[in-house]
Amino acid sequence: MNPERYPRRILLCVAGLSPQIVTETLYALTRAGEPRFVPTEIHLLTTAKGAEWARLTLLSDEPGWFHRLRQDYGLPDIRFTLDNIHILRDADGRPLDDIRKLTDNEAIADVITNKVRELTADSDSAVHASIAGGRKTMGFYLGYALSLFGRPQDRLSHVLVSSPFESNPNFFYPAPVERVIFSNGPDQRPLDASDAEVMLADIPFVRLRDGLQEVLLREGASFSEVVRQAQRNLAAPSLTLDTAACRVRCGETVLRLTPISFAWLAWFARRALTGLPSLHWKRIGPAEVEAFLTEHKAALNDPLADDDHPAIRARRKEGIPKEFFEERTSKLKRELSRVLGEPTAARYAPQRQGSQRLAGLALELEPRQIRFAPVEGA
Repeated sequence: MNPERYPRRILLCVAGLSPQIVTETLYALTRAGEPRFVPTEIHLLTTAKGAEWARLTLLSDEPGWFHRLRQDYGLPDIRFTLDNIHILRDADGRPLDDIRKLTDNEAIADVITNKVRELTADSDSAVHASIAGGRKTMGFYLGYALSLFGRPQDRLSHVLVSSPFESNPNFFYPAPVERVIFSNGPDQRPLDASDAEVMLADIPFVRLRDGLQEVLLREGASFSEVVRQAQRNLAAPSLTLDTAACRVRCGETVLRLTPISFAWLAWFARRALTGLPSLHWKRIGPAEVEAFLTEHKAALNDPLADDDHPAIRARRKEGIPKEFFEERTSKLKRELSRVLGEPTAARYAPQRQGSQRLAGLALELEPRQIRFAPVEGA
């Protein structure tokens, strides 16, 4: 995935009272980076004070460092307006001037998570997130949110600025020609901004998006909720089946299946518990059909679900042909995936074993990881 080829290219930054993070990162992406990543838009997450500093230093007519950078290096139009400066708010919706309380940290985690979720929801976008600015917790939450929602085309970085220009409030990017600024020290010695070096340190991160529930990819889920689901997905697999309620516990997640999907899963679970081999539809005989019907009748939880039940009667008459075998496996996977996400669902659904022509399906779980017992929840 080449981020620079996406039509919507987004630079996402966090900042406190250091708005130059935006121009430093933009310079590094467009001038020092290889390949070049020229954003089509920029978004900044910051405090109320930080937003005012960004407005005055980056977007004003003078000094207007964002506009000057574009002009100095001939960069194309990049959408970065006051609407793209997102002010962090507390739990009550009030703009934050600083982040000092535990509740403030929890609130900004949700704001940052929601913004990353929103920007990564567009399949035509590539997001480059910089964790260089703001308080450490802001950078941490941005990096963590990108790990939760990031896709192959998304990137994470930290900008590095050479001394004595690092943390200098007068420095915004290396000038193309001599430009005098003054140092932070008591001597206020003059410096030439064209001598500065700005580089990006690429930060590899683990992408967990594919393992999230579909509901967590939509707006509204908090940072803590998404993290809890990611933790559940990383737990060692274990499967508990509750026949009376058609509920299953997959790791720490409980869900309810339709009776026939529950029966299909229970059928494969019993085979795994007793050490039976993988199952190909061509090798299903009367004994295998009866084993499935036993699970289906139990899952229907109906005293009248005997041989006269339409679903039972149809299977006894037709057996389990290829079409039914493939349809039931596919529908079980979809029911699991809606709650668990596809990668996690694959740990609990029957999977093809081997590459032989008649390779069958089986659960890839050890007997010690499977049990039949009541399950609470869902």
